[in-house]
Amino acid sequence: MRAAGTERADGRRVGIPARRPVVAAYLGLATIAWLAAASAGLAAAGDLGRGSPLAPDVLLATHLVGLGFLPVAVTGAALHILPILLRTGLPPGRLHLVALPLLAAGGPLVAHELAYGGAGALFRAGTGLLSAGLLLVLVQVGWLVVRAPRGRALLASRAGVALSAMHAALALAAGAALFGNPDLLGIAFPRALLVHLHLAVLGWLVLLIVTVGRTLGPMLALAPAEPPRRLPLDELALAAGLWLLLGGLAADVVPLALAGAAIAAVVLARFVALLARVGREFHTKGVEGPLVHFLAGALFLVQAVMLGVLALVDVVDPWRAGPAYVVLLLVGFAAGVTLGHLGKLLALSAWHWWPPGPRPKQAWFYPRRLWLAEAAVFATGVEGLALGALARSSTLATAGAAAVLVSAALACAAVLFTLRRGPR
Repeated sequence: MRAAGTERADGRRVGIPARRPVVAAYLGLATIAWLAAASAGLAAAGDLGRGSPLAPDVLLATHLVGLGFLPVAVTGAALHILPILLRTGLPPGRLHLVALPLLAAGGPLVAHELAYGGAGALFRAGTGLLSAGLLLVLVQVGWLVVRAPRGRALLASRAGVALSAMHAALALAAGAALFGNPDLLGIAFPRALLVHLHLAVLGWLVLLIVTVGRTLGPMLALAPAEPPRRLPLDELALAAGLWLLLGGLAADVVPLALAGAAIAAVVLARFVALLARVGREFHTKGVEGPLVHFLAGALFLVQAVMLGVLALVDVVDPWRAGPAYVVLLLVGFAAGVTLGHLGKLLALSAWHWWPPGPRPKQAWFYPRRLWLAEAAVFATGVEGLALGALARSSTLATAGAAAVLVSAALACAAVLFTLRRGPR
């Protein structure tokens, strides 16, 4: 694989995405991890509905999403899309091949030990594998950021990508420290848990979605692109708001946390407005999974922000609102948007690497109706799961988790369809 972008005939520099087998391996394993997380979620739904968010089954399901599915899925998607958006190529060598088994083994092992084990040898082994895999991914992301051409309009912000990678590393470090010694951070455990959660979800995933989604959303929907910018103000403002929020949570200073939440909410409102415009102006032959997941994720994001603010000012009991907030933000928005793009990027990778000669249309690789069904069932399930957690209804939470599991099975079927149609 070439290490840098290539020059087209018109002199523009373009990036080279990772080869199709690499992307297929990452996204295929990510889909299996998502099915495992959804299965664990169904087993945990009863505890979630009974108001036990720290029950072992709940911890397993949450961390299978955060450590089993998302690192592998986000890395696979980034290997295809970031070289294109940053107009450069991946570093030479096979770091991405070494990172995959480390992430795939380390994440589920850590998730299991967080739920049922302890800070023993297996936890340390899993953390070591996951950290090594993350380090290799960060090296590749750093290469892309540093080698992105200067003085040219890029399709994604270097600063946004770099900040997202930094927050991913900090979230992993904070989580490991918090589990090994709850008092190590010098913060009361419930607030330290919130710091870890927001570093991972807002700092890593939401920031990355905002950074990439500004271009990727209109691109996949064939909608008009956003105008070029001189500075990535949205990404910088979201990072600033995050750190004000983290400071307020850590020091238990509600006005500071509200100020940070307000800044983040303004940035996210702008992003939601972009998604709404894309939903009105798409030019594909029909609505596709990424757009539906983006729009559903926007609704979940609005609900999460409102619920979080109400919990901060004690209008809603934070312990009661917390599980629903995590479901909406982590599962509904972060995991849902990632999952919705997984199938489309897998199809685009198969189309991009088709051998020379007659090439099928992109739609031939992408089972649109299957992904639409997946998105509809997913959105229904997440809403039911969140309402069940908030209303303390095990029946409603279980019904929502069952729908999420059905959507995961549909996602697996759709991914298998694309893999079977890919080039041999």
